[in-house]
Amino acid sequence: MKKLNKLALSALTLLTTASVGGTLPVKAQEERHYTAFIANPGVEISENTRINDAFAEEFGWRVKVTWLTGQTAKERIGVMVAGGEYPDIVEPSDARNAMIDAGAFIPLEDYLDDYPNLKGILSDVQWEKIKADNDGHIYTIPQFAVREGNVDTLTEHNGEAFWIQKRILKWADYPEIKTLDEYFKLIEDYLAENPETDGQKNIGFEIISDDWRAFALENPPMFLAGHPNEGAAIVDAETKTAHVYDQIPEAKQYFQKLSEEYSKGIIDPETFTAKYDQYIAKLSSGRVLGMVDQGWNFGQAEDSLNSQGKEELTYAPLGLTLDPDVLPQYREGDVLSTQGGIGITVSAKDVEGILQMWDDMVSEKGMILRGWGVEGEDYLVDEDGMFYRTEEQWENWKNPDYVQQNGVPFGYMPQYKGLLPDGKNTVLPGEQPSEHRKTLSEIDKEILDAYGVENYNQMMRKQDPVEPWFPLYTARNKWTSSHPAGIAFQNMNDVKMQWLPKIIMDGPDSFEKNWEDYMNAYNAQVDVEAYESALTEEVQRRYDLEQELIKKAEENEN
Repeated sequence: MKKLNKLALSALTLLTTASVGGTLPVKAQEERHYTAFIANPGVEISENTRINDAFAEEFGWRVKVTWLTGQTAKERIGVMVAGGEYPDIVEPSDARNAMIDAGAFIPLEDYLDDYPNLKGILSDVQWEKIKADNDGHIYTIPQFAVREGNVDTLTEHNGEAFWIQKRILKWADYPEIKTLDEYFKLIEDYLAENPETDGQKNIGFEIISDDWRAFALENPPMFLAGHPNEGAAIVDAETKTAHVYDQIPEAKQYFQKLSEEYSKGIIDPETFTAKYDQYIAKLSSGRVLGMVDQGWNFGQAEDSLNSQGKEELTYAPLGLTLDPDVLPQYREGDVLSTQGGIGITVSAKDVEGILQMWDDMVSEKGMILRGWGVEGEDYLVDEDGMFYRTEEQWENWKNPDYVQQNGVPFGYMPQYKGLLPDGKNTVLPGEQPSEHRKTLSEIDKEILDAYGVENYNQMMRKQDPVEPWFPLYTARNKWTSSHPAGIAFQNMNDVKMQWLPKIIMDGPDSFEKNWEDYMNAYNAQVDVEAYESALTEEVQRRYDLEQELIKKAEENEN
């Protein structure tokens, strides 16, 4: 393990020396322009913002980023694949396999040694882990690099949680909420006394079920049973075997509870038909009291509420279980996700230029520009070299219009978390310990003080331990549409989307019969053995790989 830490240290040293030592690229005589497509909904920011102008001035390039609108990622990528033409850069979301199968991405591993900042964001071990199993190529680079030995500076919980409006915690005098029953009791009690917000009827609970976001409907039993976000299944760490979580006792308990809450009118009757933009609109109205979701999935709604000065209507995360004695594991440990990532397509005319752009982005100067902005305008530096912002500067960056005019349009490009190469300033301003308090509203300060934590991330218990196979959901990247496990996974999703809304909406009187019919349909339509066997094989493969890498590192050390 000592060698692994040295690899991480060498990666950090490489990043530091490549950026601090003054070897930033010479300004181009003529700006280079690139195009990128992100297969996720997002807010398009002009390529001519003030910060982007600063990048162009410093490094000599611009990138025009477009986002997914009106289609699913698979539909939009399918159109690209059929036409054989692509933007220079694509982040394909859950259509990554389709891009790779179509030969749409350029392998990157032979280029990396020429771009030390980019190569330095991952250790040698991590670069090995993101290679495709079938041919050993690196096609995409993760959006967020997690360097081994990285300092966890996160202040917000962006993973899955049961979310509750902050005003409700204050109203209830900051109660300790550990279980699902306690959570819904709190929502019911508040709703009984506060039926409306701004003249509109309050909604007790939402479940986003639109397209691939249906994870919010089907995966909570995994968390409620005390498992981390493997996504694809739960894993018995002793036997290293994978099992579907749809058939564990906690699954039946959870959906029975939802059927009861639906019958009481707590759950929005439109929750299973609403599209993503409708879901965001309801959250943005401030009348949704709670929901289960990944934090990154509803940031637009939080931004809207904050811009309206309605911070008390934004959400705090709760890591719930069904049994109060079970420890929750919603907050993921530092781990490199090999799912997704961004790649350079075969349509790109300047592969080296794009790689240089990414190298610039993750240089020290690039990361400071991305996170903090321009010194003197967006942040200041004290006598000890610590970065900080004035209240006015913080207010500027809370304003969505200001961000549109001044911000960074390429958020999905390679980057890393934690500390800058100077070892003391954080990558993101809001994670700087001395600055985080400045970002908080009054209700945030009240809630955090009441619960004895410094930030919302600390309200969530961290995953422990992080096993070598985590996160297992990335195993699905390797399955083609004809793979037995891939077929089982598709059938599994189909049967869940067919039955789970019905089970919930039919109410408690019909629950037992519906659940029995659901399980019968599940076992008839889903090849559970093929699915679990494929995942168990992957668990063992990853475990063996980790042991092999550790052994190799120890041998090198000796």
